[in-house]
Amino acid sequence: MHELSIAMSLIDAAQEEAAKRNVKVTGVCIKLGALSGVVKEALLASYEMAVCETPLEGSRLLVEEVPVMVRCAACQGDRPIRSLQFFCCDECGAPASEIVQGKELELVALEIE
Repeated sequence: MHELSIAMSLIDAAQEEAAKRNVKVTGVCIKLGALSGVVKEALLASYEMAVCETPLEGSRLLVEEVPVMVRCAACQGDRPIRSLQFFCCDECGAPASEIVQGKELELVALEIE
């Protein structure tokens, strides 16, 4: 369950930033791509466990889910895919040449008091 180590890394980063700024963190905001390899529910549960008895105890993990977008050579644009099984442009059906979004696992903000 690599989600626990990810949760612990997020907590460490948030604690470090909170100590620098002398603030209390109430929320940790991340972007999580559909192709990140991380199970959202497992990460949320891991965060709840890992945050116990830390300065972030009582804080929330807020997850913004990022859909997969591909660059379509035929349409000349970035488009969503129809499903995770078929990496084709949702607009014209052409096979995708490049994934431009959806692999993210990014700490983007901290909510503070």
